[in-house]
Amino acid sequence: MELVGWKFWRRMTLALLALTLGGSGMHADDKPDASASKEDPKIEDEPAPVVTAHMVTLHGQTIKYHATAGYLLLKEEEGKPLPGASGGAAEKEARRTKDGLKPKARVFFVAYTLDDVTNVASRPLSFVFNGGPGSSSVWLHLGGLAPRRADLTDEGESLPPPYRLVDNESTWLDQSDLVFIDPVSTGFSRPTTKEEAGQFHGLKEDIASVGEFIRLYTTRQGRWLSPKLLVGESYGTTRAAGLSEYLQTRYGLYLNGIVLVSSVLNFGSLSFAPQNDLPYVGFLPGYAVTAWYHKKLSPDLQSRTVHQVAAEARAFAGNEYSLALRHGDGLSAEEQTRVAEGLSRLTSLPTAYWLQHHLKVSDSLFFGQLLRDDGRMLGRLDSRFSGFRYEPGTDATEEYDPSDEAVAGPFTAAFNDYVRKDLSFSSDLPYETLANVQPWHFGEGGGGYPDTGEDLRKAMTRNPYLKVWVTCSYYDLATPFYAAELVVAGLNLNPAIRSNLRITDYEAGHMLYIHKPSREKFKADFVSFLNDAVNQKPVRSAARE
Repeated sequence: MELVGWKFWRRMTLALLALTLGGSGMHADDKPDASASKEDPKIEDEPAPVVTAHMVTLHGQTIKYHATAGYLLLKEEEGKPLPGASGGAAEKEARRTKDGLKPKARVFFVAYTLDDVTNVASRPLSFVFNGGPGSSSVWLHLGGLAPRRADLTDEGESLPPPYRLVDNESTWLDQSDLVFIDPVSTGFSRPTTKEEAGQFHGLKEDIASVGEFIRLYTTRQGRWLSPKLLVGESYGTTRAAGLSEYLQTRYGLYLNGIVLVSSVLNFGSLSFAPQNDLPYVGFLPGYAVTAWYHKKLSPDLQSRTVHQVAAEARAFAGNEYSLALRHGDGLSAEEQTRVAEGLSRLTSLPTAYWLQHHLKVSDSLFFGQLLRDDGRMLGRLDSRFSGFRYEPGTDATEEYDPSDEAVAGPFTAAFNDYVRKDLSFSSDLPYETLANVQPWHFGEGGGGYPDTGEDLRKAMTRNPYLKVWVTCSYYDLATPFYAAELVVAGLNLNPAIRSNLRITDYEAGHMLYIHKPSREKFKADFVSFLNDAVNQKPVRSAARE
C-alpha cells in the first residue's frame, strides 16, 4: 500500500517530471530485559530479535505461532560500496571490521511462523512490504495479512479513538509464514552511523537493499528450500517486479509467486503531464465507477451494476477517448463535443467542463469537482470516501485525502501499542509509517518514468514456474484498475507465460483489505493462487516432441 499524503504525492509527481534477520532469537518463555529496553542499542549493533508465542482462533480452529520482531544488519563487502556510498580511505580503514564487512543499515522486520511444522521446506514463506516510496509495512501488516488487525468498520471507516486491535479472521498465516519488511528509513529501520540515508533512496538502491534482506533472512532461517513469494502494494509492486529479476540474477533465488496489490509498474500511467495521454485514459473508468458509487450518473447507468459501468467505461476509454486524445487539436469542434458528451455521461462532469479542459481532467480536478455542489471532496486512496472541503465552492485541489484520514490514526496507534505490548519490542525511535525519502532516485527506466514491468517480463520468461497475481480495485484512484490492466497487457508475454498471470477486481479502494467483503475474498483468492504457485508440473523444455 502506498499511504502517501496528497501534498507528498504531488511532490513526488513533480520530482518524476523533473527526471523527463539476525542472530539467535529469544525463547518464548524469556522476557526482555526491561532495563536494557529503555535505551536503543548502538545503530551498528544487531541485537537478538524478540520472539513471543501466540495463538489465534480461525473459524473454530486454534493455531499456534511465534512472532519475531527485530533487526537484520545489512553489511557490504569492503571495496564493494553500494551506489551513493562515500568516504575517504582513512574513514574506510577506521570502519573496517574483522570479517571485512561494513555495517550499512539496520532493517526492522516482524515475522510470523506457524508452530508444529514438521517439514519447513514445504511451508511457504511470504515477504511482505508496502510502497510510498517511504511507507512502512504497517498497512498490509495490521490491515489484512497478520493474525491481528486494526479494528475498523466493515466498510473500512475509522472508529472513534482510542483505537484497538482485534483478531484477523482473514489472516494468511494458516497458509504461509509471513515476514513484514520495513525498508531503510521507514518503520524503525535506519542507516548506521555516518551512513547517508540517501544511498538507499532510489529504485535500484531500494531493490538491492530489500533483496539483500531477503537473501540474508532466507539463509539464516534455513528457508532456501521453502516455496517463496513476494507480496507488495502500490510502490511495493514496483519494488516486487524489480526484485523478481534482481533476486534471480544476483542470488539465484527463484520465486514461486508474486502478489501485486494495487499495482503500478510503469509510473507513466499515473503521471499527468503534457503530451502524456496514458493517465487520462487509465483513470477514466475509475472516474466512472466512482460517479456511479456516489449516485451521480444518469438513471440508465445508475441502474446497472458497477461491473457493467466499468466495462462500458473501459470500452469508451480504450477506443473513442484514446483515439480522440491522439488526434488532439486535429479534432473538429463537432467531434470534440461528441467525445465530451461521452465523457460527461460517464462521469457526470458537465460537457462544457470537459471542453474547457481540452478533454483532459486530471485526478486532482476530479477529486474536487464530482461532489463540489455538496461541499465535499473525494478520497484518493479510496474514492468511496468523501470529506468536507476546506474551501467549498473553490477550485482548490491540494487539500487532504479523506480516505487517508480513515486509516492513519487507527493503524499508527494500533502498531505502536502492539509492537511493545504484544511483541515485547521496545524502542524510543518513532515508528515512521510514512517517511520523507525525497529526493527518490528513479533512474532512467521507461524513458524518464520508473518502470519495472520489463524486469517482471524477463523474470517470468526465464522462470516458467513464476506465478503472478495482480489485484485491482474499482475505487482506487491512486493506482487505478484500468491503468494497471493496460500496463500488464503491454508486457508482451509469450502466451504460455501469460497463463501464469491472473488479474482480480475488487469493489474496494487502494487498501482493499480494509473493506471486509473484499478482505474475505482476498484471502480466498490467495488460497487458490498459492495452491497454483506451489503445486506445478515440470515444464518440459529439453524433452523431444
